[in-house]
Amino acid sequence: MEAVEMNSVSLKRPHSEDDVASADEIKRQKILEKSKAGSDSGQSIETVTEQLKDIKSEMIPNDESEEQEEEDLGDSDEDGDPESFADMMKHGLTESDVGITKFVSSHKGFSGILKERYSDFVVHEIGKDGRVSHLDDFSVPVDDEVNFEDPSEETFTVLSDEDKQRLEELQLFKNKEASVAIEVIEDTKEKRTIIHQAVKSLFPGLETKTEDRDGKKYIIAYHAAGKKALANPRKHSWPKSRGSYCHFVLYKENKDTMDAINVLSKFLRVKPNIFSYMGTKDKRAITVQEIAVLRITAQRLAHLNKCLMNFKLGNFSYKNHPLKLGELQGNHFTVVLRNITGTDDQIEQAMHSLREIGFINYYGMQRFGTTAVPTYQIGRAILQNNWTEVMDLILKPRPGAEKGYLVKCREEWAKTKDPAAALKKLPVKRCVEGQLLRGLLNYQSYVWNNMVSKRIEEYGLRAVPGDLILKGATAVHIEEGDVDNYTIHDVVMPLPGFDVIYPKHKIGEAYKEMLVADNLDINNMRHKIRDYSLSGAYRKIIIRPQNVNWEVVAYDDPKIPLFTTDLDKLEGKPLPVLPMDGKFRALKMEFSLPPSTYATMAIREVLKMDTSIKNQTQLNTTWLR
Repeated sequence: MEAVEMNSVSLKRPHSEDDVASADEIKRQKILEKSKAGSDSGQSIETVTEQLKDIKSEMIPNDESEEQEEEDLGDSDEDGDPESFADMMKHGLTESDVGITKFVSSHKGFSGILKERYSDFVVHEIGKDGRVSHLDDFSVPVDDEVNFEDPSEETFTVLSDEDKQRLEELQLFKNKEASVAIEVIEDTKEKRTIIHQAVKSLFPGLETKTEDRDGKKYIIAYHAAGKKALANPRKHSWPKSRGSYCHFVLYKENKDTMDAINVLSKFLRVKPNIFSYMGTKDKRAITVQEIAVLRITAQRLAHLNKCLMNFKLGNFSYKNHPLKLGELQGNHFTVVLRNITGTDDQIEQAMHSLREIGFINYYGMQRFGTTAVPTYQIGRAILQNNWTEVMDLILKPRPGAEKGYLVKCREEWAKTKDPAAALKKLPVKRCVEGQLLRGLLNYQSYVWNNMVSKRIEEYGLRAVPGDLILKGATAVHIEEGDVDNYTIHDVVMPLPGFDVIYPKHKIGEAYKEMLVADNLDINNMRHKIRDYSLSGAYRKIIIRPQNVNWEVVAYDDPKIPLFTTDLDKLEGKPLPVLPMDGKFRALKMEFSLPPSTYATMAIREVLKMDTSIKNQTQLNTTWLR
């Protein structure tokens, strides 16, 4: 079956180059000396990690937040030259580069624009109880405990920015003062009460009192319990009857989950690690998910709705537990594919196939990045103990959408192999450990994609003897006499690791051959460094989406929304009025998927097209100009 070229697509475009910040020369000199000492070709993992970790740690001032890294390294959908981006993406990965080559449906493909607007892609989280998260309530819950009052609206504005800065330093013991004095300009009891309440609400652990000084009244803030309060300051002002965690629904537009958490923590003046969630969500989309935060009131969270753009918080409740990664059942997607070219019959066939058969459960292109140096190659080099290659892959030039300083850093490394010289070009931190571990996961994903393509090519859409199925958490082989009891939807394939078994047919041998070609032993996937050992796992070959629905609509204006969001409904916005005979057609589709599956792979099966940015860019030269 052939993929069909797509006439036009939407793209993510990079920031224009930021100004390069100069690093502290004393810190720089320390790391330059360390780097030169270990620049020989026979490097160990300890040398590699230390050199690269030092690049991360020594180049950044103390306590610099993760937000800076996200801002410096993130993409933008508005800035940058589209033609430059298109030129860079000529060097990017295609689906075939990462093993994505097969389809399971028989319909003829057609084209459509995926994510022309970020609002064309909406994700609602499905919790562990099977409930779909929706933002449909902005009200704040009322506590049973009458002695505790949530702060009034004025609480959030009564303190100046300077007062808040001084109080925060006091709360965190960052200054030598034992107290902070705030002059009360309006000498009324009501005004003083609001200031008392503001200090204790916004800076838990601090207490207040009123004092007269030289004929003026001051509110004095001080620590109630010394440094013991710093360990858990909110316990001093939190009702015992209230659950320790405020759960809420986060509605966000065009931001990924960690970006959102960093913004919320900045405005609340708390550490990001007091937030918990069940899964991360796409950036270029509208997403709705549940978040939990430790000992922050619903009223304080609700106030952020007046301060932040592209976020809304609601559906507040207090519970005694945080959220944990992986607890969700999946996600429900609402997707609009604009300017489709398929006939009504082609669309019906495609959507019926998606509902009845499903799609190949490939790891999507988001897993592997967009540049010419895929991260799975880093994972392969780690498994081979080839640390010089690990260094080269992380630091060598990679044509693609990167910041100017990263390009210069990589060029310097390729030219000199001198970490000190390369370091001078790099003003921001990079999480080396994260790159290494992502590389391992992506190597597994790369192998799995290639093997599942071979499995579909060799045996088609039926269960065969030697395939694997899961019984509980254990994988077993399908025996000859039992094959009729199973379908392709029962079959799983292993991600390579030291504690998995492999199919007892040609694909088991194909796994071995692929790993041998990479100088790896399929029977010994343990690594001498524990963190880099691959334990393996199992993944279904075919995913059949649930709750599949679709509709073809006509429209004239590509800028108008084609459905209402949760926020639209809360704000009372009417449904869009669409013409009966518009010059464009769009496919509106809905479906639910389990965790760790890729909606883009389901859409790929419907359209029969390569979803890589490289391919989309090449097919879309007219739109880019």
